[in-house]
Amino acid sequence: MVYAVIGGAALIAIATVVSVLGPMLALDLYTPAVAAWWTVFTAVAVQGVPFLLLGTVVSAAIGAFVPERVFTKLLPRNQALAVPIAGAAGVVLPGCECASVPVASSLMRRGVAPAAALAFLLSAPAINPVVLVATSIAFPGQPKMVLGRLIASLATAVVMGWLWARFGKEEWLRLPKRTRTAASSPTGVKAFVAGLQHDFLHAGGFLVLGAAAAATFNIAVPRSILDIFTGSSWLSLLLLAFLAVVLCVCSEADAFVAASLSGFSPAAKLAFMVVGPMVDLKLIALQAGTFGRAFAFRFSSTTWLVAVVSSTLVGWWLL
Repeated sequence: MVYAVIGGAALIAIATVVSVLGPMLALDLYTPAVAAWWTVFTAVAVQGVPFLLLGTVVSAAIGAFVPERVFTKLLPRNQALAVPIAGAAGVVLPGCECASVPVASSLMRRGVAPAAALAFLLSAPAINPVVLVATSIAFPGQPKMVLGRLIASLATAVVMGWLWARFGKEEWLRLPKRTRTAASSPTGVKAFVAGLQHDFLHAGGFLVLGAAAAATFNIAVPRSILDIFTGSSWLSLLLLAFLAVVLCVCSEADAFVAASLSGFSPAAKLAFMVVGPMVDLKLIALQAGTFGRAFAFRFSSTTWLVAVVSSTLVGWWLL
């Protein structure tokens, strides 16, 4: 509890100092580019933090107070049926992408079919209520964008689960052994505080980096170069799908980053929001460390391809 309070206080102090010194620095430098950069950065960060906090609170509460056996009892043994149910569970059981990998690993060790656990791994950070509400606020008056994100993300998670059930091999998936006993693991309030501290501070750093990268992208990249991509719906979609992997923005805040990327088509922004929670650099590293590099390479590359195709089809149909 003490470390959580100290960490939260430190984050608030840093945010306060930056919010005060940032405008002063922009005024001292007195350049339109710096002022524009700070405006975009502040807008993305300030809008995203509340949803990031709410998402990590809910995720930590589920991890601390919801027994894992609940998942095994609710899912049917038939993988073909378990996959869409596990994917749909992401709508009511939110979790950030940083926590989804260890949760999926734990579910597999408890007897949940890998295909169902992987479907939940992809859907939970992508279609949970916090993410959908954040998307509706980032894109006001555009309910089709929220619906498109829900459909494309859920379709990607279910398709990946079915693909693993059909083509996945056990030797590709390396499950780590338990290093701590149940008696030594934190439970209840201690587990909640530990999970909240880790998820919020860890994901908050990626939010700041993502906001800075989005602001830099908007300001530093010449308009003439952007016109090459924005002039083609295919190139713009592929570019934002690639940026989603590199920027590593938390799913609770990526909608605000996507909304700030002016000039791109709605379908390209949809691809950014669908790919990001499922495939980015930090997730690839987490998957490689948890399940092995062979799994991470195959699963991440296939997920990226399926997410792009799903976003393209849903964007063409709905947006």
